[in-house]
Amino acid sequence: MAKKAKKARKARKRTSRRTVLAIDVGGTHVKVMTSMTRIKREFESGPKLSAKEMVRKVKALTGDWSYDVISVGYPGPVVHDRPVTEPHNLGKGWAGFNFQRAFGHPTKVVNDAMMQAIGSYQGGRMLFLGLGTGLGSAMIVDGVTEPMELGHLPYRNGKTFEHYVGAAGLRKHGRKRWRKTVDDVIARLFAALEPDYIVLGGGNAVLVDNPPKKVRFGDNANAFEGGFRMWKRGTRSARRRR
Repeated sequence: MAKKAKKARKARKRTSRRTVLAIDVGGTHVKVMTSMTRIKREFESGPKLSAKEMVRKVKALTGDWSYDVISVGYPGPVVHDRPVTEPHNLGKGWAGFNFQRAFGHPTKVVNDAMMQAIGSYQGGRMLFLGLGTGLGSAMIVDGVTEPMELGHLPYRNGKTFEHYVGAAGLRKHGRKRWRKTVDDVIARLFAALEPDYIVLGGGNAVLVDNPPKKVRFGDNANAFEGGFRMWKRGTRSARRRR
């Protein structure tokens, strides 16, 4: 029994020393950071960036860094650590891409909203909403993660939540009306999912004025923290296929 406990302690110690490279893939930039240095580096992405090219650029950008494992936040649904669809704002070749083989390191891939959600989590039932180009969403209940696609649900006039509270809705309706719509969407999701609290992230979260009770702002840097936490115990997936 003592030998097993000693072996488990050694395994935890090795895990704690493991350096994680977190990669946050966005429509305008790809950002990277390791759990050891905590220094952010980035390069432009855009509509021509393929998965293969992203890997090449990350390797070049981090050539002087040392890391053991990798976490990737991808802007779309993920199954078994691989994207299942091509991204809206990037190039081709992402769906089904094997990041672990391409990087040559153990690699975990999740939806980008989920990675930021993991970094924002403080216990209980949390709903994360990413207000950016679209509407990212994820839920964590007592440490169990559940990726979601709430932005694609119907909302008004045959349009989705994402259509109204994403960047296109902000441009079309203006900031004042957009804020009211965001408040309404938050109220609906509170009623439907009954989270203990909601965390707002994404580039447009700063435009929300006076968030409702039990709603707080997350830091975009939490995406990196989420990437680091993905290799620690305590947060697990509700569905292995995600």
